[in-house]
Amino acid sequence: MHRRLLLFSHRTLTNSKPDIQWFVPCPRRTNGFKMLSSFNSTQHNRSRGPDPNDPSTLIKEDAVAVCSQMWLDNFREPNKTEANLTQYLRRFELWVLSYQKVYADDIGAYLPRSGIQRSALEDLLALRNAVLDGKFKWGARLDFYIKSPRDKTEYESLSKRKIKAVLTTTQPSPFQDKIVQEVLFMILEPVYEARFSPKSFAFRPGRTAHTVLRVIRRNFAGYLWYIKGDLSTVLDGMKVGMVIGALMRDVRDKKVIDLIKSALVTSVVTTAPHLVDTKKKKKRKYQKKRVLADDEPKPDPYWLDSFFGFAPEEAEKVPNWGHCGILSPLLANICLDELDHWMEDRIEEFYRPSKTDVIWNAPEGEVEQGNTSWPEFVPTSGPDKTRKIDYIRFGGHILIGIRGPRADAAILRKELIEYCDQKYQLKLDNDCLPIEHITKGIMFLDHVLCRRVVYPTLRYTATGGKIISEKGVGTLLSVTASLKQCIRQFRKLNFLKGDRDPDPQPCFRMFHATQAHTNAQMNKFLGTMVEWYRYADNRKKIVNFCSYIIRGSLAKLYAAKYKLRSRAKVYKIGSRNLSRPLKDRKGISPEFHHLLRMGLVESIDGLQYTRMSLIPEPDYSPFPANWRPDHERTLLELISLDDPKTIEEQRTSLREQGLVSPQDFMSMLVWNYKKIGVLRNQENDHTKELLSGSINNINGEEKAVQAAQV
Repeated sequence: MHRRLLLFSHRTLTNSKPDIQWFVPCPRRTNGFKMLSSFNSTQHNRSRGPDPNDPSTLIKEDAVAVCSQMWLDNFREPNKTEANLTQYLRRFELWVLSYQKVYADDIGAYLPRSGIQRSALEDLLALRNAVLDGKFKWGARLDFYIKSPRDKTEYESLSKRKIKAVLTTTQPSPFQDKIVQEVLFMILEPVYEARFSPKSFAFRPGRTAHTVLRVIRRNFAGYLWYIKGDLSTVLDGMKVGMVIGALMRDVRDKKVIDLIKSALVTSVVTTAPHLVDTKKKKKRKYQKKRVLADDEPKPDPYWLDSFFGFAPEEAEKVPNWGHCGILSPLLANICLDELDHWMEDRIEEFYRPSKTDVIWNAPEGEVEQGNTSWPEFVPTSGPDKTRKIDYIRFGGHILIGIRGPRADAAILRKELIEYCDQKYQLKLDNDCLPIEHITKGIMFLDHVLCRRVVYPTLRYTATGGKIISEKGVGTLLSVTASLKQCIRQFRKLNFLKGDRDPDPQPCFRMFHATQAHTNAQMNKFLGTMVEWYRYADNRKKIVNFCSYIIRGSLAKLYAAKYKLRSRAKVYKIGSRNLSRPLKDRKGISPEFHHLLRMGLVESIDGLQYTRMSLIPEPDYSPFPANWRPDHERTLLELISLDDPKTIEEQRTSLREQGLVSPQDFMSMLVWNYKKIGVLRNQENDHTKELLSGSINNINGEEKAVQAAQV
């Protein structure tokens, strides 16, 4: 069976070459063979007509256009129950797009649709058919419908020992599983993004930790008591029945539900614990580090890990359930979305406006009062205050702000504990949901929320029209970066040691790199931190501290690398920002700027933000009250423009204001052009008739004169 079978077809009546096809055994086909290549097959294709299973004929539309239409349809009817998502599973365009995404993640380069080989399209079609027929199995180790271009392993020729190792040890997620996950994600994300609460911000497009900080600065001013909870144990794993029940609230497609259920139920094979450390580690002899020459290739310092390692604790944990892969964060948001809507109901029930309070005394509770130049300014009031709460969720971490007595916060905490116990079987206690006052500082996303008392001058108009000025007393919500968390993150990256007096440590990971490359990488790292602390009130101080740690770490590295003994000598030769070359010594080589002018050396960029005046100011740009991401706002605008009511309202307002829309103006121009053209044609016909009549008269007179002469 493993030998190639050479099949000769009968010669045709014409003197053409024989039709030859090569076949190899393939367990995925019904006939047991897969065609590799064919010669002179055009006549057969002409006689049989177009092949319905030809991958090139199944791509009829652009996949991006199909996805855009899905987003529009779901945002147009957000409460519609989806009962037929299998129609999108059949769309081969989505499978090709998911293949391109997974290929880019796996290889690191984008593959255009025209660059996909026909064999890959055929394997992708086989994978789609297997999913639709229910033959696809998650986590396959040996039987693949489509393999990664990087995987060159011949699984048919593996020995029993290697097959056993593949089946019993931890392996990365198969390439075909990632494609199926990507297709399901493209189908399910627009369905649930139209339904999700605006109070959740993690694992969603257009929402980041920065938007959370800006929303807190905008909406959480004036709250005295805060409840901070950690529900991340829900992200570690949830019962399959709960996940499927949350899915079936909005999706009733059996094939999609069964596919996700099988991904959750199928066990993930991991290495047995007694087989992890069976091999004895050999002691390596000490080897002196060799400094690489300039023309030798340098090892990759893997600074990408450092960029992502500098992240808040709330964003470190990402759910990963079974074989769901990238679907896991979406499923976690689907399960916790019920908690978000439950909290929205509590917000409406808790709201009690006070007539004597100058803040939030409107029915909607969104009217800005006090000093309008500071939207986050909240004036203080008497004992009869407006009671109000707000809520925000970032992944498994929640933050609730309460304006009112502490007893209301205790009642809300008790209700929240009961709801989590009943809904998620999550046993919480008072220690898991502490109630903290704003004066102690609330830690959230590596920032400390605290209150700042201000005394501005308030001016308002009295009933008699007289302008009254008086001193007001109010509070501003201060969002300050935590130095303690910053030191902890630097310790993870081995940049410093010690807590009270942090001492920079040499960054030996960049030992083999040149000075220019090292400075460039550190500038990228500094730029990342400057952007992360963009909305912190103490942005200048925290970035100045980060710059000091990185500069000291580099100075110690250069002192060890170039044998300069101390940081002071490094700063003396390389200047404060380390922009001068440390390798060249005076008298041994020409001056650096001469070599730089001749293009013989690489220019060295100095470290940024070495002085506090160079650090940008915090971003205090006002945040809208009902903020939405750009893509959601664009979708809603497109939907409103397609609505006939909106079009009629626009036409009515234009007529009332005496204006003309561009479309009506163009149609008027076209109509006038046609009208003038018709009139001109009629005038031309009339002139032609007059001319022909006059010519006939002249001809008749000439004929009469000639007859008289005769």
